[in-house]
Amino acid sequence: MSEAKHDLLVIGAGPGGYVAAIRAAQLGMDVACVDREERLGGTCLRVGCIPSKALLESSEKYHEALQGLTGHGIGLGKVSLDLATMLGRKDKLVADLTDGIAGLFKKNKITRYTGTARFEGPGKVVVTGDGGPVTVTAAKVIIATGSSPTPLPGVTMDGDRIGDSTAALAYPAVPQHLIVIGAGYIGLELGSVWRRLGAEVTVVEYFDRILPGTDLEIAREALKLFKRQGIKFVLKARVTGARLDKKSVTVDIAGQEPLQGDRVLVAVGRRAHTEGLGLDSLGLELDDRGRIPVNERFETAVAGVHAIGDVIAGPMLAHKAEEEGVACVEGIAGQAVAIDHGIIPGVCYTDPEIATVGRNEEELKETGTPYRKGVFFIRANSRARAIDRIDGRVKILAHADTDRVLGVHIIGAHAGDLIAEAVAAMAFGASSEDIARVCHAHPTLSEAVKEAALAVDDRPLHA
Repeated sequence: MSEAKHDLLVIGAGPGGYVAAIRAAQLGMDVACVDREERLGGTCLRVGCIPSKALLESSEKYHEALQGLTGHGIGLGKVSLDLATMLGRKDKLVADLTDGIAGLFKKNKITRYTGTARFEGPGKVVVTGDGGPVTVTAAKVIIATGSSPTPLPGVTMDGDRIGDSTAALAYPAVPQHLIVIGAGYIGLELGSVWRRLGAEVTVVEYFDRILPGTDLEIAREALKLFKRQGIKFVLKARVTGARLDKKSVTVDIAGQEPLQGDRVLVAVGRRAHTEGLGLDSLGLELDDRGRIPVNERFETAVAGVHAIGDVIAGPMLAHKAEEEGVACVEGIAGQAVAIDHGIIPGVCYTDPEIATVGRNEEELKETGTPYRKGVFFIRANSRARAIDRIDGRVKILAHADTDRVLGVHIIGAHAGDLIAEAVAAMAFGASSEDIARVCHAHPTLSEAVKEAALAVDDRPLHA
């Protein structure tokens, strides 16, 4: 068995892991990164965030070509779908970006190991790959192994007709009827893709609402708009099983009539991926949700072992993992560690997009926090009308006494871009008055954020 030694070993090359490795190399460390996949980037880049956004963009263009251009005075001939080309574009995008990360590793002189990693005590990891096992020792190790789809009891996935999001990114043909189990970000995004491409889509959700955890006012608006797009919803539904036959899949729901379709997407969440790491050899215990406990510097209970991203508490988001990767490495280098997990934004890339940061109205009511809110409907925004994207609203929640912004929730075109202003404002402790006093270019969608800030004080200019 060969041996190698580094200052830092990062286990996992997803957004948290590869960013941590690059930052550590910038700080002068001898860095190695191990991942079981040949292509770097983790779930997000290979079979998650990036390919799904590619399909969302392509499917939106297809749908617009079918229905959305005549009002602009643009007439088209017969519009056809070339699904193979659409999927090929998605695959090329992924390949280009993974090659880009490989180039960054080379530029920063980061050692790559392809294989599985297993601890054999603190600071000692055995990497098993095609080239045979390698024993890697490192003063510091960062666990950044991400997450995997949560299975649903009673539903056995065959990876084809009953599958997770990875399967739904590569269906060889448009389903006649896609049944999506789970009305969170993943289920709604991929359900939107296949609905635009012509599938009948039914979303089944255990709770009595979609987008659990999202501000309820925004979620209700989203439900109305998704229904208008032709997506069907079955709420307050507990799925008890799924059965395959030669031509269809039957989804059983407790106390309700079963649903029949030709494909099923199981999207009920994700769980920390820590299996096979040999954490027992470290004496490292997991929390009740299978995550690795860490302190504010991302240190575990074992000296020299850190953890970031989906394997620790908090939202399972690529940008959260990236920020933690940088902060963790800078902490290892003796620098200050500062992340405000209360202002990690979340974005659902449906049409319209849904973006959120901070606390929602239900949380403020539950904690008895005094607040004021300002809401501005995007249909009153001139830029939104010019681009024919008038659905949605911006909602700002501010403390009733201090006016400090507590939460911002947006549903509308480019909400994922608009939320950045709110995150920056909250990071610096801004008030709604601060946002309202900032000059926003006209005509832009960002003026809707300004108007919502004005509405907190009941003085919007265009409502």
